[in-house]
Parts: sequence; structure tokens; C-alpha cells
Amino acid sequence: MAPAEQHPAPPRSWLHKFGDAFRGLFHAVTNEWSFAAHLPVAAVAVGCAAWFRISPVEWCLVTLAIGAVLAAEVFNTSIESLAKAMETGPDPRIGVALDTASAAVLVAVGTAIVVGLVIFGPRALALVG
Repeated sequence: MAPAEQHPAPPRSWLHKFGDAFRGLFHAVTNEWSFAAHLPVAAVAVGCAAWFRISPVEWCLVTLAIGAVLAAEVFNTSIESLAKAMETGPDPRIGVALDTASAAVLVAVGTAIVVGLVIFGPRALALVG
């Protein structure tokens, strides 16, 4: 007997794709402590940016830094979820994937710290000096 003919799934609408993305974001915010931990820091950065009245270019840099950290954390969360779903026993390749995903968050956070120091550091020093 010949296998049943398979038809490709109909294309998904943009509305459905955005729904998937927002569901993933909601999952990260509500279920991942490390993602949620970045949100107050981002709020402080936005507050400092508003208080110091930084330039539009500096706003772009702060926004990109925050977005990079949050995006890296979402990717890290997705890789952790895949690793848990695929867990079939110890596999060093899964450990490497998890470690490098964590390293991506570390790189993004380090970059965001440098951006914050360059933009806010001189202004903060001027307040105390």
C-alpha cells in the first residue's frame, strides 16, 4: 500500500506568527527568572536615559543594548527548552550548546555595561564631582 499523500501545511498568517512570538515572549517573562531579572535593570537604564536627557543617538545605543540582552536571553531560553526536550542522557554536545547560549547572554550583558558606562558614567561623575 502506498503511503498517504502528504500536502504541505497552508501558509500561516502574519497574525498567527506574531501570536507565536508574543506567546514566546510571555513565556520568557513569566517563567524564566533570568529573563525577568533583566527587566528592572532595563527600566533603570531607561529612567537614567530620560533623567540625563541623553541624545537621540545615545537613546538608540541604549535601546539596542537592552534589546540585545533580552534577545540573547530569549535565544538562551529556547535552547534550554530544546535541550530539556531532547534529553536522552549525558551528551557533551548539549552541554556545549547550553554553555555557548549562556555565553551569548554574557557577551550581550558585557556590551550593555560598556554602553551604559560610556553614556551614563561621565554624567554620573559630573553629579558627584
